[in-house]
Amino acid sequence: MVKEMKYYDVLGVKPSATPDELKKAYRKLALKYHPDKNPNEGEKFKLISQAYEVLADEKKRQIYDQGGEQAIQEGGTGGNNGFHFSSPMDIFDMFFGGRAQRQERRGKDVVHQLSVSLADLYNGSTRKLALQNNVLCDKCEGRGGKKGAVEKCASCRGSGRQVRLQQLAPGMMQQIQSICHDCQGQGERCNPRDRCKHCQGKKVVRERKILEVHIDKGMKDGQKISFSGEGDQESGVEPGDVIIVLDEKENETFRRNGDDLLYKMELQLVEALCGFQKVIKTLDERELVITSIPGEVVKHADIRCIIGEGMPMYKHPLEKGRLIVQFLVNFPEDNFLPPPKLAFLKTLLPPAEDPAITDDMETVNLVPLENTQNRRHHGNAYDSDEDDGQQRGVQCQTQ
Repeated sequence: MVKEMKYYDVLGVKPSATPDELKKAYRKLALKYHPDKNPNEGEKFKLISQAYEVLADEKKRQIYDQGGEQAIQEGGTGGNNGFHFSSPMDIFDMFFGGRAQRQERRGKDVVHQLSVSLADLYNGSTRKLALQNNVLCDKCEGRGGKKGAVEKCASCRGSGRQVRLQQLAPGMMQQIQSICHDCQGQGERCNPRDRCKHCQGKKVVRERKILEVHIDKGMKDGQKISFSGEGDQESGVEPGDVIIVLDEKENETFRRNGDDLLYKMELQLVEALCGFQKVIKTLDERELVITSIPGEVVKHADIRCIIGEGMPMYKHPLEKGRLIVQFLVNFPEDNFLPPPKLAFLKTLLPPAEDPAITDDMETVNLVPLENTQNRRHHGNAYDSDEDDGQQRGVQCQTQ
């Protein structure tokens, strides 16, 4: 009988747990509550480390079973020489092979691209992503075979690679490194009869996992969302992360520029000259009415903006950028009015400045630019009236 169950309950094991069962429990809980993955679970991570540090040591475990946590604090003698716990991070590093080695023996990150609409980034969204991951086989606890059946490969001494020297010339040697043929680069060997039937000796099995991806308002194209430690698992290797990269789809109506939204609005000439009312439907299905009063002339490519109707700012969703509106004025087709009405229209519009034409000026034809594209190889588009062999250029300027 043990005096108290606190440390056993923390690790989720029975008082009869073996050292391997303690390691398995610690591995699972330490990765789950590591501060890098759960910054708010620091005390939980600390308690898990303390429980494992005591129960993994035979002498300390015996003291704990007999006297509980108080006996550990008093050093098992009833005096004041209490046991000092190691740093939780030091225990974690030692368990996974040391800090420097752990950095080298960390699994690869898995990157997935998630296609999102501009409306998703505007309103926020939650998407579910199904992944197929490698997880440690629970039947053999990630060993790949029966307990004690997996041994370090004698040929490569567990490195998974063999090195041999090859002579290129007298006094010149080359070192060649190759995968160990005996263990196929695994660093370990196991008799086929003792291999785990569930994972076929691979130590891992494929498992389907559903991740909930929370897209916050104001996130941007290319922004990354990380799930720490959710990558493929390998024996003796810290799992990498699953990284979701947002890929914004093009929107037919709006274009994003930082926290601003750009919107192009077409106007007829009569609206540009005489005023208008227009409705803009936003990405959250609201309808905004904009008005130009009569007498306020809107020119082609003019730009106006609406404050506070752009994209929500990331992590500050109540603040928004600008909705920038660019007006594209559509002019009428040729001969849209008969000559008498055109003359009347001319009297209503501001007067144009008539140039003074003299006899020494040259009159030329003004043609659409696209009509000249096929004439590049047939001489100059405009030929001089004088047969003097000289070419004259004409410069066109948009009014």
